[in-house]
Amino acid sequence: MFYRFILSLVILIGFTSTPAFATVQPDVIEDINEQPPLEVSAESEQPLQRSEVRDEFLRARVVSADIVTSEIGGQNLETQIVTVELLSGDRKGQVEQINVGGTSDLIDADRYAEGDVVIVAEVSVDQEQNYYIYDRYRIPGLAIVVGVFLVLAVVFARLRGIGSVAGLLVSITVLMTYIVPSLTGGGNPILVTLSGTLFIVSVTLFVSHGFRLRTGVALVSTMTTIGLAYLLSVFFVSVSQMFGSGTEETFYLQFVLSQSQGVDIDLRGLLLGGIIIGMLGVLDDVTMGQAASIDEIKRANPKLGFKELYTAGMSVGRDHIASLVNTLALAYVGSSLPLFLLLTINEASAPLWVLVNSEFISQEIVRTMAGSSAIILAVPITTSIAAAIFAKMKVTKEMKQMSSGHHHH
Repeated sequence: MFYRFILSLVILIGFTSTPAFATVQPDVIEDINEQPPLEVSAESEQPLQRSEVRDEFLRARVVSADIVTSEIGGQNLETQIVTVELLSGDRKGQVEQINVGGTSDLIDADRYAEGDVVIVAEVSVDQEQNYYIYDRYRIPGLAIVVGVFLVLAVVFARLRGIGSVAGLLVSITVLMTYIVPSLTGGGNPILVTLSGTLFIVSVTLFVSHGFRLRTGVALVSTMTTIGLAYLLSVFFVSVSQMFGSGTEETFYLQFVLSQSQGVDIDLRGLLLGGIIIGMLGVLDDVTMGQAASIDEIKRANPKLGFKELYTAGMSVGRDHIASLVNTLALAYVGSSLPLFLLLTINEASAPLWVLVNSEFISQEIVRTMAGSSAIILAVPITTSIAAAIFAKMKVTKEMKQMSSGHHHH
């Protein structure tokens, strides 16, 4: 009976957190401490007009690449004359010559060799075509990377690996078809990300781990933790005086959306939404791991009650906390490592405490602390729910044999 109740609750929550349902809900979330508005000139109040310049992106193969060195003002300058053959578009097979560099020494990323495949931008101005190298063509390499990941997932995790890949595809689909379009369309960042993440976790947990009681426990625990973690994140962001403007990209995003679509995006809400999405994957790991541990402990010793299951579960959970908090912190630091190095180099121009006080550094600290706090909260929440449910579960011989079989695998 309780299992049916869990599944009914899952279906109800999954329905109410779907994108279609979220769009008709009233905006019940008030922005905390309104962020400073972005000031724009009167001339730029109207949406940007389409430029007469038209860009088209084509694939091309480098036929030859020659470096020419020149000296200007006592400084040696390198220019690479790259000859490419277009591989796509109306002018497929056409050969073009493109100059790269000429203003400073060429860096490794701008040095091309015969056989390299690149992306060429064709700029048409007044029916005249000009070409420049936009970037290297990386899709085949990315396909190899994804292929290796899929093989590893299927070979070592088997059906669970296939389920995890399917769950990943669901997450990406929701992000690209609901969360991102809703945010760029002017949707409330907090409402959009909360409804999107609740839908993601409602589907991906069962796709990845199967329709089992432990999965239902993990889902309820994850949703409960997300709610508490959101409230905690609001407090952290408010007390730290965060406005979501810690990077240049956020200002650029706000300006582009304001000028091109007339959308005034809430940067603080976007920061909170990013924190929630960032902690979702880690919460999945914690809640599922805790629920599975207590389930297996109960199967191994059916006589254990709530107190014994909770104690054993917390023993496992504390080790989980110790490892994942460090993992989360290193993940945030690693993603922003170049900027951390840049700030360290600039320490001569400002004291260390001023650099730490900057919104960029403070924002990463808040992200890490909010995510780590969510992990810590998830362990006792999941352990309590799982211990209460599994303590009442009657373990049959078949269930014990299934558990023993899982251990042998």
